[in-house]
Amino acid sequence: MTRSWRYAALASRHRALGSKLEDWNGMPTAWTYSTDVQDHHVAIRTRAGLMDVSGLKKVHLHGPHASAVLDYLTTRDVSKIMPGKSAYCCFLNEGGKFIDDGILYRTGPNSWFVVHGSGAGHQALTQAVVGRNVTMLFDDDLLDLSLQGPLAVDYLAKHVPGIRDLKYFGHMGATLFGKPVMISRTGYTGERGYEIFCKAEDAELIWDTIVEEGKEMGIIPCCFTALDLLRTESYLLFYPYDNSEMYPFENEPCGDTLWELGLDFTVSPGKTGFRGAEEHYRLKGKERFKIFGVLIESDKSAAPGDKLVADGKEVGVITCPMVSTLTGKSMAIARVDVPYAVHGAKLTVEGSLGGVPAIAHALPFDDPKKAKRTAVG
Repeated sequence: MTRSWRYAALASRHRALGSKLEDWNGMPTAWTYSTDVQDHHVAIRTRAGLMDVSGLKKVHLHGPHASAVLDYLTTRDVSKIMPGKSAYCCFLNEGGKFIDDGILYRTGPNSWFVVHGSGAGHQALTQAVVGRNVTMLFDDDLLDLSLQGPLAVDYLAKHVPGIRDLKYFGHMGATLFGKPVMISRTGYTGERGYEIFCKAEDAELIWDTIVEEGKEMGIIPCCFTALDLLRTESYLLFYPYDNSEMYPFENEPCGDTLWELGLDFTVSPGKTGFRGAEEHYRLKGKERFKIFGVLIESDKSAAPGDKLVADGKEVGVITCPMVSTLTGKSMAIARVDVPYAVHGAKLTVEGSLGGVPAIAHALPFDDPKKAKRTAVG
């Protein structure tokens, strides 16, 4: 196992499933199991799967200045987020470039719960709370168990009254198998799903019970890598794997704008005064690339880093490829030069596949109207 500084409370469960627990974000993480990741993808798309995504960093902010800190550091107008609601947000640096993303959960008038990835969000929060009337607590005792897929709500409805009424990006306190939890209708799969936040001491009971009871519904444990298949179809970016930190531009510092990443929708309408705001707005129309989809004429997956070529020149790079056993399609998220980020534009994938025709394809590939994740009832 990779040496990590965070403790994996479910390590024994992951090892029993064949994981070697490689590091992600400082947490020993089940990147793979001995079972086929394609089966995990199918389970989440057609039934449901349970994943341990506790490597996400979890922070509590409490105090009169908590909202002001988040309003400055993130792209969302936090005054619009009421207790019981949450919102996806981005963090920018002073240059208007993306440094992290996360979800803001409002838990009370002066209380927030922030879940973010592997970027610089934690450092930004740590610096911003200094000298303010707000406390910040990094909570690694709180695990995040993600139950995702069309049958997730049917399973939870057996145990959690009112779960069918929980709307997309809503969250609620609940009791699950006699243990206190917070359940959020969020996820990273493009499916209707729920994240179950529980104490570390309760995680084994909750994990084991869902896995055992869920067998008759076809619910299975799924590894972290399954998210790459799901996110490719659903246009969900993963810092830094889709960013210039992974695929730098020559003679340019790392950093991408929200306009380039397609994340400008996270800026609340009319919001100004957040960190990097002036540069963010100034950089509109100056995109070097667009995040776009690529549909490949092959029954094999491309590889991260494969080049996209058109008109005799390199016009992009593949960042996250996959083949779907459900559709038989080979597809990818890619960074594409702006003139070629047009649905139907002809491309060639050079690299691992040896030169294969492809077309640029609008994202997301799966459920473009987001009807599954926002379903009611």
